[in-house]
Amino acid sequence: MTDGASTSVPGEFALVVQQLESASLRSDLRLRSIPSPSGIAPHSVAFAAEVLPLDDDGSSAHGAGRFIFLYDPDGQEGWAGTQRVVCFAQAPLEGEISTDPMLTDVAWSWLTDALASHDAQYTHASGTATRVLAKGFGELAGDQDSAHIELRASWTPTGSAIAGHLHAWGELLAMLSGLPPQDGAISMDARRRERG
Repeated sequence: MTDGASTSVPGEFALVVQQLESASLRSDLRLRSIPSPSGIAPHSVAFAAEVLPLDDDGSSAHGAGRFIFLYDPDGQEGWAGTQRVVCFAQAPLEGEISTDPMLTDVAWSWLTDALASHDAQYTHASGTATRVLAKGFGELAGDQDSAHIELRASWTPTGSAIAGHLHAWGELLAMLSGLPPQDGAISMDARRRERG
């Protein structure tokens, strides 16, 4: 939850962690806590999500992503605040959409639309959308042809309702993966009770 350089957890950060851990995402996404990166900020919390169903090894061939919340009470240059969200989402592409020249622009607009729909206010957004096309040759001809979309983004949340940012990221992952709109959601707390 925090970088090893700091032992005390500020109350503001603890409240954010509580909000994020009790947030609900779609029932067709598996949300779980993962180790936070170290050295970026004094305090951080991180989550991963995979689109269900999972493969035998626990990974997803349908889409996956990471969401990291960073907190530095002193702020950092470029953040214009004390907190920052960094996220990643990727999903395979099929058919003609993989060659659509507007796909990367659409992926970025899905993120900004998702943030707006969850009233997740922010400033200083940045990111990249990448379309990756792979083609096999020789003995791999045809077998290794694939395409996927990746979106990496970061922004500075404003306001105190941080869970909306996690919801928006989940919605982005669902859109990239081609999931239909869905009302049902399961929180991380509920999943913990199922495992417990």
